Amino acid sequence: MSWSAIPDAEQLGAKAESLYRDYQLPAVRRWKKSSGGPAIGYMPIYVPRELLHAQGAMPVGILGGGDDLEIIRGDAFYQSYICHIPRSTIELGLNGSLDVLDGMLFPAICDVIRNLSGIWKMKFPDKLVRYLDVPQDFDREIGGAFYRRELEDLSAELVRHGARELSDDSLRESIRAYNDNCALVRELYTLRQEQPWLVPTSELYTVLRAGIVVSVEESTEMLEAYRALLDAETTRKPMDQARVVFTGTFCEQPPLGLIKTLERSGCYIVDDDFIQIHRWMRHAVPSEGDPLENLVNAFLEDSIESPTRYIDQGVKGKQLVERVTASRAEGVLVGAPSFCDPALLDQPMVVDALDAAGIPWTAFKYSENNGQFQVIREQAGTFADSIKLWSEAS
Repeated sequence: MSWSAIPDAEQLGAKAESLYRDYQLPAVRRWKKSSGGPAIGYMPIYVPRELLHAQGAMPVGILGGGDDLEIIRGDAFYQSYICHIPRSTIELGLNGSLDVLDGMLFPAICDVIRNLSGIWKMKFPDKLVRYLDVPQDFDREIGGAFYRRELEDLSAELVRHGARELSDDSLRESIRAYNDNCALVRELYTLRQEQPWLVPTSELYTVLRAGIVVSVEESTEMLEAYRALLDAETTRKPMDQARVVFTGTFCEQPPLGLIKTLERSGCYIVDDDFIQIHRWMRHAVPSEGDPLENLVNAFLEDSIESPTRYIDQGVKGKQLVERVTASRAEGVLVGAPSFCDPALLDQPMVVDALDAAGIPWTAFKYSENNGQFQVIREQAGTFADSIKLWSEAS
């Protein structure tokens, strides 16, 4: 696919949406046919994509079935009070959509995802299945040693499932490839903060989601093409909307319709937690020296705040307050997937930090298959109106 041949940003966003909504993963099938390497799926949050890429494997983001998938068999595996994403993910596995994958990584998100890794082992015994644990102690000699051993074990398991041996040179090249990709994402986030009318969040979201079901090389091409189209865009004009941060969406992603609803309610989303793997590291990972150690240290010392990442010496919500300030947001939308323990356990600490900083906020819950948004639209619209009234009054 030639992303640079698409004539405008709206059409590129539409193409990206159609790509991520095709759960048969056509781009992965094309990549495997041309490269012969294994494709490894991963659940949301963070996995060391650079390691997989360096060993000739394609990392593939699996973010559930969204609002496109009817859950039939998946409901048999989980209770009704469990979030929606594990149901839709196992449904995709059982209906054959993920047959192109040679394995699945389940990062340390919560107990539900840990249990999903066990279900996956039972249902797909011939494929690589690994729960990727992360350190809770961030001392380099303790947590760092633990995490390096986890990555070394993962590397060996990849080799047993068709990947090539890891080398320092290949890992350095992969780190540089992902640094370039993530730098483009950060650039787009900065542009959206400066001109949110130019970069609609609903459009950017489709590009980010498509970027995890193609190779990093194609993802970079897509991001470059999108940025060039935005530079040439002349028809989008600013509107009088409230600038908000949308937080809490670190794992189960909101449906695209919800994001469009928030924009239509009078909100410019100028920062968010969508598809965090693109921005998990706040800066480029060094490629010189020991590249595996660089990945370990980046996770320990330069990764973002998340409900799934233990905050060792910090205070929950501090980074969110800093993001609000940096993005010049006027308020925060605190979204949480229904029945998501990490998000809902974090929420009291997050809103306490917002209250202490005098930042307006409102909270609601969603699930990836929501189809009706009227109540949330009214809530967000009222919030946006109140922000405008407060700012004018001051």
